Amino acid sequence: MKFKRHLFAAGLIAATAMATPVFAETVLRLDESPTGELDPAKASDYADSILMYNLYDTLVIPNEGQPGFQPFLATDWTVSDDGKTYTFKLRDDVTFQSGNPLTADDIVFSLDRMKAIGQGLSYLFDVVDSASATDPQTVVFTLKQANAPFVSTLVRLPILDEKTVLEQLDGGNGTDDMGDWGQAWLSEHTAGSGAYALTSHNPQEETEMVKNPDYFLGVPAAAPDRVRFRYGLEAATVRTLIAQGEHDISSQWLPPEVLKSLADDGAQLLQEKGTTEFYIKMNTAKAPFDDPECRLAMAYAFDYDTGVKMVSITDEVSQGSPSTGALPVGMMGALGDDHVMKQDLEKAKEHLAACQYPASDINVDLSWIGEVPLEERFALLMQANLSQIGIKSTIRKVPWALFTEQVTKPENTPDISQVFVNTITGDPDTLLYPMYASSAEGTWMSPEHLNDPKVDEMLETGRVESDPEKRTAIYKELNEYLVSIAPTIYAQDQTPVFAASDRVSVPALSDPSRAYALAGFGFNFRMMEMKDAQ
Repeated sequence: MKFKRHLFAAGLIAATAMATPVFAETVLRLDESPTGELDPAKASDYADSILMYNLYDTLVIPNEGQPGFQPFLATDWTVSDDGKTYTFKLRDDVTFQSGNPLTADDIVFSLDRMKAIGQGLSYLFDVVDSASATDPQTVVFTLKQANAPFVSTLVRLPILDEKTVLEQLDGGNGTDDMGDWGQAWLSEHTAGSGAYALTSHNPQEETEMVKNPDYFLGVPAAAPDRVRFRYGLEAATVRTLIAQGEHDISSQWLPPEVLKSLADDGAQLLQEKGTTEFYIKMNTAKAPFDDPECRLAMAYAFDYDTGVKMVSITDEVSQGSPSTGALPVGMMGALGDDHVMKQDLEKAKEHLAACQYPASDINVDLSWIGEVPLEERFALLMQANLSQIGIKSTIRKVPWALFTEQVTKPENTPDISQVFVNTITGDPDTLLYPMYASSAEGTWMSPEHLNDPKVDEMLETGRVESDPEKRTAIYKELNEYLVSIAPTIYAQDQTPVFAASDRVSVPALSDPSRAYALAGFGFNFRMMEMKDAQ
């Protein structure tokens, strides 16, 4: 009966949203690559983030058009002198979509659940020793050690309705035994306070949402009434749908020529800058890339300039720009223009000659993600570049689901992988730590399987240092060191570009003064405007 009651509540929200307006409803239609993970404790990819930012809320959110963070579900916070204790005061006017009021117990539960499940981005909260609710509107986080990025990580702690989740445990018995922590139920339902409410969800095909009429901030009338968030649409399908006025925002994975064609036909080109980099990653745990000399040969062989040209759309808009190292230009610790990555075939040959493995014995496995056709072009470019220094290679298409499974073990990980990684929280720690910390290997972000004590030491130092200038110096030094040992080819800074119809206005992706330095946050549907109904 509990299950049915919650289904009825979700249906009531949907029915209210559909029945209340006298006017025809507006429908926003957009797409991303699959899958769409609904459980916020497991979310880590771009589509997951968009779901999370609309169905759930967090204690803090990024500032608009500038660095830093501001309270959201919280009203303010204080930090102890030793940097280990953070005290947050909560708003008293927030209710979950179930009708239950937000309290500090929900914050503690959400953190405990994230850590207990141990998936997605749970590693961000390894630094937290405990969280406690000192009263209904106050939550205290006690850290194991001072942690400069801690506030930024809270943008990845969506707050769940504890009472609702406890009613849906599978294999458990209330707070005495959490069983699956509600994972089975939360794979198909939500327990958030977000501006949008779930009406249906298929992680491979489509998620549908409607405005939450009881959202604590209210949802502007111009925001879309209903959202259809589709997964895995082919580029040709998206192109046709947008041209016919049946789709509103494409994913960021359309080939540049398709984006150009849509722009020529009148589509908007929305951009998200400064949050993502394109990495060509080498498996350092096995031959030949356990030898840094061989890795440096690959890094110098790659044709960076041609790579950037391949993703140019118009004279003003491109999906990529020159990289200077491991951090996107403009981020804390990024290197300057004097470090722009360039091809140098002579240096490539010198490093290859110093490699312990004869070039004639090397045949590199070049993989690309099947759901991102653009990556095949970079694999072909890499293959051509390697042939210039006498290295054989084989190109292999790998579905995303298989890739994420393979990289859990070094022996199954491809020699070379291609991934786009964003900053997750806007802080360099949450870009570099999951890629290069030896404790974080074995995820889609870390197919390098790097185990370097110096890297580990600098990553830990950057986490503890609170002085911004000193942190910047630490990450610059780390950046330079990573370039020198080349676990990765820093191919280009990526600018996600989305084609959009003229029916939708997205200030966060079209006006730099309204932009957020957090990947996916600009897709808050409550901040968009629809121009007509369909």
